[in-house]
Amino acid sequence: MKAIVFLFLIYLPIIFFAQKKATDQNEKIISAADKIEAKCIAWRRDIHEHPELGNNEFRTAKLIADHLRSLSIEVKEGVGKTGVLGILRGTKPGPVIALRADMDALPVVERVNLPFASKIKTTYNGQQVGVMHACGHDTHVSILMSVAEILAGMKNDLRGTVKFVFQPAEEGPPEGEDGGAPLMIKDGVMDNPKVDVMFGLHIESNIEIGKIEYKPGAFMASSDWFVIKVKGKASHGSQPWLGVDPIAISAQIIQGLQNIVSRETDLTKAPAVISVGKIEGGVRSNIIPEECIMYGTVRTLDSKMQLDIHEKIKQVASKIAEAGGATAEIEIKTKTLVTYNDPELVKKTVPLLKTAIGAENVSERNWVTGAEDFSYYGQKAPSFFFYLGGMPKGNDPQKAPPHHTPDFFIDEAGMKTGIIAFCNLVFDYMNSQTEIVKPTTNKKPF
Repeated sequence: MKAIVFLFLIYLPIIFFAQKKATDQNEKIISAADKIEAKCIAWRRDIHEHPELGNNEFRTAKLIADHLRSLSIEVKEGVGKTGVLGILRGTKPGPVIALRADMDALPVVERVNLPFASKIKTTYNGQQVGVMHACGHDTHVSILMSVAEILAGMKNDLRGTVKFVFQPAEEGPPEGEDGGAPLMIKDGVMDNPKVDVMFGLHIESNIEIGKIEYKPGAFMASSDWFVIKVKGKASHGSQPWLGVDPIAISAQIIQGLQNIVSRETDLTKAPAVISVGKIEGGVRSNIIPEECIMYGTVRTLDSKMQLDIHEKIKQVASKIAEAGGATAEIEIKTKTLVTYNDPELVKKTVPLLKTAIGAENVSERNWVTGAEDFSYYGQKAPSFFFYLGGMPKGNDPQKAPPHHTPDFFIDEAGMKTGIIAFCNLVFDYMNSQTEIVKPTTNKKPF
C-alpha cells in the first residue's frame, strides 16, 4: 500500500503537468484559430466563387502552393495531376501525420443567393454545365490552409512531421482519366517520409456548427458504379410486337434491382443502396430503339454483401433481359472502398477532440451510405475520418439542403471548429507515446 501511495505521489505532478500543458496548448490553438478565422473565410469565399472540376483545379492549386511557400513549408505540386503536398518538419523527432483536404467542385448550377456565388460554366462529359462547390470542399481547403499557417507558426513545438495533402478529383476524375486518392497514393503522397497516421474531415450541411460526429470501424460505404446495356430490336412505335423494346425491359430491370435490396439483402447486418441515376435510350417518341443504357451506383458497408449484390445485379439484369427476348451487358467498377476508421486510433483521439471542443459537441453516429475516396489512405496507414458541422444553429437538419444540390449551403462559422480539431489532433498525437497498431483494413470483415 505504501508503494502504491509512493508511486501516486511521484506520478501526480507528472500527470498534472501533462494536463496543464495540454490545456495551455489548446488555449494557444483556440487563440490562433480566432485570429485566422477571417482569413479562412476569405479563402473559402474566393475558392467558392472560382470552383474547378476534378483534375482541373489549377487556380485552387496555385493559391494553395503559394500560401504554403509563404510559410516556408516544403511544397510539391502536380501530385495526382493537380494535387499539392506540403511537408512541415518539426524541430523535434516524432511521427509523420497526414491531414487531407479535397479540392474539386461539382457540375451543378448554384442557386444560393450569395454575393460570392459561382457563375462559372464549363463543359463536362460533352455537356455544358455550371460549376459549384456543392459538397463543401472549398471549406476543407480553407481549413487546411489555416491549419498549415498555425502549425508553421508553432513549428518549434512540433514533435514530428506534418503532411498537408490537398487532393483533386475526390468526386471522380473526368471519363477516361485517373485521379483522386488512388493517384495521389501512386504518386507517393504516403511515402518519403512514410505516413504513420492520417486524419480527414468532411463538413456537413445537416450537422450544427461546433459539432463533430464520428463512427469507429466501417463509417462510410464503398461505392461501385455500374452500366447495364440492354440490346433489343428496333421497331415502329405503333408496332412494338415486331421488335424487342429495350426501354420497357430496362424499366423491369430497375424494379428488379430494387428488389435485391428490399427482398434479398439482410439489412440488419448493414445497409445497402442500389440507385439508377441515368438512362439513355431512343431518339424520338415513335421509334422503339435498339438499345437502352442505364448508369447507377451500389453502396455497401460489408465486403461480402458487396460481392453478393454484384452477382445479383448481373443475374437480375441478364435474366430479365433474356425473358423479354433481349440481351444485357453488365459492367461494375469499384470507385471507393469502405471508409474504415481504425478503432484504436478513434479510441485514442476522440477524448482529445472532446477536450478541445467540449464533450457535449462530440458524438458517435451510425454509418453512412455516402462514399469517400479517403478510404484508400486507410489502406496505407491507420486513419480517422469524421464529420464537421456546417448547419446554422437552430436549423432543422431534416430541412437542410443536401450535398450535391443547387441549394447546398454551409455556415462559415463552422470552419473554426475544424481548424481547432486538426491542430489539436496533430499535437496530441505527436505528444502521445501510445503505439498505434496498423490495421489490415482490406482484410477486415466489415
